[in-house]
Amino acid sequence: MAKKDAVVLDTGEKIESVGPWMIAWRKFRANKIAMAGLIIFILIVLSVIFVPIFMGIDVHDYDVNIANQAPSAAHWLGTDNQGRDCMFRLFLGGRISIMVGLLAALLTVILGCLVGGISGYYGGVADNLLMRFAEIVYALPFTPMIIAVAATMVWVPQNQKMYTVALLIGILSWPGLARLVRGQILTLREQEFMQACTALGFSDFSKIFRHLLPNVISLVIVNATLQMASAILTEAGLSFLGMGVMPPTPSWGNLMNLARDQRIFQHYPWQWMPAGLMCLLTVVSINLVGEGLRDAFDPKELQ
Repeated sequence: MAKKDAVVLDTGEKIESVGPWMIAWRKFRANKIAMAGLIIFILIVLSVIFVPIFMGIDVHDYDVNIANQAPSAAHWLGTDNQGRDCMFRLFLGGRISIMVGLLAALLTVILGCLVGGISGYYGGVADNLLMRFAEIVYALPFTPMIIAVAATMVWVPQNQKMYTVALLIGILSWPGLARLVRGQILTLREQEFMQACTALGFSDFSKIFRHLLPNVISLVIVNATLQMASAILTEAGLSFLGMGVMPPTPSWGNLMNLARDQRIFQHYPWQWMPAGLMCLLTVVSINLVGEGLRDAFDPKELQ
């Protein structure tokens, strides 16, 4: 948050001066839809973290004697065809899906800011090379590439498949952010504060990472939020097709994959429907937060 200062008028009255971060937060807080999305997302995150811990069940626990039981007091969301608790697997799967989204968004931000920052600051040959490379990556068909690469990585251990999926999504998702960052830095590098940095003898590293990139942080935050939602959907799609996180490790995608069995689809909806609803609710809440951040960081509103 920006530091608060007090401006004293000639009359002796003190007026609190508010920085752009506080203005953005107040504007975001006034957006009831965005705040509702934030609250829902926080509740989902807390649930996927703590519910599996409180239930005290292991991912390998099963009891075939209670297979395919309907929701009851003992098992609130019923059991699957191996007698595993569906509620435990739902929230544990949410932990995996959200983690994939976070890791993919983080990698996208790192690569996008690094490439966009260097390209926008130096220009010339470096700009041409980096932007041509970004255009090549951007031109690759995203979904077919993800599916093709994920299908060939059968050698990756199942306990590391989550990181592999996040890595693939992040590597193919950064060019859009890099182009946005580059465009902003091309404008910012001509500002007076950058001339002051040059006069003071600051290094290029300091100019890029301490003075230029912090000025585009609002753009990065909004992009990362929306990218996280996209990554969760991509992971769910891959796992649904059997190319992402594989059982017995649950994720929302491979839980929804159970619906491909017509018998389960018709007679045991509690085994797959909650995962679809949770995935929908999570993505919608993240998108609401992203739209709220976009409005809050609108420069026209921060004047």
